[in-house]
Amino acid sequence: MGGWLFDPAHWSGPTGIPVRLLEHLGYTLLTLLIAAVIAVPLGAFVGHTGKGGFVIVGLSNVLRALPTTAVLILVVLWAGLGDFPVYVALVLLAIPPIMAGTYAGIRAVDPVTVDAARGVGMRESGVLLNVEIPNALPLIFGGFRGAALQVVATATIAAYTGAGGLGRFVFDGLALQEFGQMLAGAVLVALLAVLVDLGFAGLQRLTVSPGLRPVGTGGKK
Repeated sequence: MGGWLFDPAHWSGPTGIPVRLLEHLGYTLLTLLIAAVIAVPLGAFVGHTGKGGFVIVGLSNVLRALPTTAVLILVVLWAGLGDFPVYVALVLLAIPPIMAGTYAGIRAVDPVTVDAARGVGMRESGVLLNVEIPNALPLIFGGFRGAALQVVATATIAAYTGAGGLGRFVFDGLALQEFGQMLAGAVLVALLAVLVDLGFAGLQRLTVSPGLRPVGTGGKK
């Protein structure tokens, strides 16, 4: 693996490691953005109103049960090769942890705090945006971090449709029986997953109030 990974020829050109790394990161970030647009409002609404919690649980379980590769193949058969099937499969994978984290975070906010906000005249939208969501951020970030790790690992299937990403090294190495290339691709995916998780941890530290951080991460004791 070391010989292939540290060969300068594999770090340049349109199929080099930096390009594939950026492609993989692009799949991950856009997937999380699309999933967040769907999952966060739904989880926040149900968590705030307390109605339809069974929908969140049921939908999360159904989406988690869907085999990502099978979804990818079905969309490829319907829409053809390209990035679209990849995003469909990855977004369906990312929605459950983000939606569940948002819902759980909102529901975990102290009812006394919520009642106090209503008591001073806050509208329901203000209670949600200014009280519940800020207090729910630790669990919301937990959902995003879980989704990010799953998406980074699973985005390797993009290569199955002829798209890019670090999965190209795994699939191309398998086709050519270059096991050093395959192993290098797997190691790069693992390293990217660690970096993405660290990035979310840093973002959480910057945006979450110190008093809401878990014990041992600079929060309240």
